[in-house]
Amino acid sequence: MSTATVKPTTVRIEEGLKEQATEFLDSVGLSLNSYLNLAVRQLVNQRKIPFEIVGRAEVPNEATRRAMVIAEAHELGVLPDDSPSFNNADELISFLDED
Repeated sequence: MSTATVKPTTVRIEEGLKEQATEFLDSVGLSLNSYLNLAVRQLVNQRKIPFEIVGRAEVPNEATRRAMVIAEAHELGVLPDDSPSFNNADELISFLDED
């Protein structure tokens, strides 16, 4: 540890999240405290959050869930299946070219 003065800080982390983070960090040889210090140091050095922040992708996403519900409704006969069908690519191309 450096000779800099260390001041205690309280950080509130959800219990389950803390357990998951600690488990992973233990596997790579870091404590939660060391990781937080590392992250804050990078924040100060880079003057930006040192990682990309992205939302968790829903699996399946909303568009896929909607398609699944519609497909099941067609299969069960709840919704009429009025989707066009084609016997070959030429019919499909003709349909797509129609105004």
